[in-house]
Amino acid sequence: MGDINEKYMRLAMRFALKAKGQTSPNPVVGAVVVKNGQVVGTGYHRRAGESHAEVIALDAAGLQAKGATLYVTLEPCAHFGKTPPCVDRIIKSEVKNVYVGMVDPNPLNNGKGLAILARHKIKVKVGMLEDELRKMNEVFIKYITKKIPYVTVKVAQSLDGKIATESGDSKWITSDKSRALAHRMRKDFDAIMVGVNTVLRDNPSLNAWFSKKQLAKIVVDSQLSTPQDARIFSKNSRVVLITIPAKPGQETENRLMLSHKAKILEVKERSGQVNLKDMLKRLAQMGIASILVEGGGTLIGSLFDEGLVDKVKFFVSPKIIGGKSSLSSVMGKGIRRVDRAIKIKDAVLKRIGEDFLIEGCVA
Repeated sequence: MGDINEKYMRLAMRFALKAKGQTSPNPVVGAVVVKNGQVVGTGYHRRAGESHAEVIALDAAGLQAKGATLYVTLEPCAHFGKTPPCVDRIIKSEVKNVYVGMVDPNPLNNGKGLAILARHKIKVKVGMLEDELRKMNEVFIKYITKKIPYVTVKVAQSLDGKIATESGDSKWITSDKSRALAHRMRKDFDAIMVGVNTVLRDNPSLNAWFSKKQLAKIVVDSQLSTPQDARIFSKNSRVVLITIPAKPGQETENRLMLSHKAKILEVKERSGQVNLKDMLKRLAQMGIASILVEGGGTLIGSLFDEGLVDKVKFFVSPKIIGGKSSLSSVMGKGIRRVDRAIKIKDAVLKRIGEDFLIEGCVA
């Protein structure tokens, strides 16, 4: 029976992944209803504020849900949010068994849903494909437990770690295939972040062509030197400029003009620069659960220095740029001893045309 149960949980997982990148700040969740060896209902949570996976699957099953088995990737909720508690709908459906992939890490639930189902004489089994399911919802788990976004760093660099030549030329280090894939990656995030130097040097638009939702464009800009005609301010863009409080007498006209184009988020300062930890807390309070950081080396290095990076995606082109003054993909303070180097676990190497993509999590 173990294999057949795992089969149905994998099916629920496949349904959950249909909404990857679309449910933030909620998790991705899938559900399957099975009766007499037949799937009679399926569902997945499509986006925040809409019905949860279990409710959709039970609605699809209708009267056949009575006496059936429900497979759901995440513990059903027991609290009122934007939708009623899922446990109430499960109890009403009169299912006989519920298989749950993993306990909900949300402190508002975290075992409460399981306890309610058990009290209503529904047989509950918890823990199936849990490692895979935790990875699937790694963004949600960090956001809901740590109250800061999941941070992924993406760079496009030469073999010797350069993102631009000494003159600042950076177009194009990686191939068309790599750039197209990097663009598609954006759709899985809530926001794209760059430092102000990247805006000044490259003037990127930071649009996400393949996304069904509007991503926030975040610029870390302690002195508010982002030009008012920067391409990030394209039509209907949601731009957030991260800065530090202005000192008395420094309320410039530029600040006033930029406030008409973007949300200016003032955070705590640290040695005259943006306090990155406070920045992430404030962005989480805005409902931003995941951030793709695309440059530059100073911002990326500072995030690594403070232990704020969760995952990396390094596109590496087989080219050598060289030059002591060429721009590197990761700067910041760095480390003094090799044995203190930041380690990447579960690293995967993929060939992307003529380039290589190295992905992994920060240990």
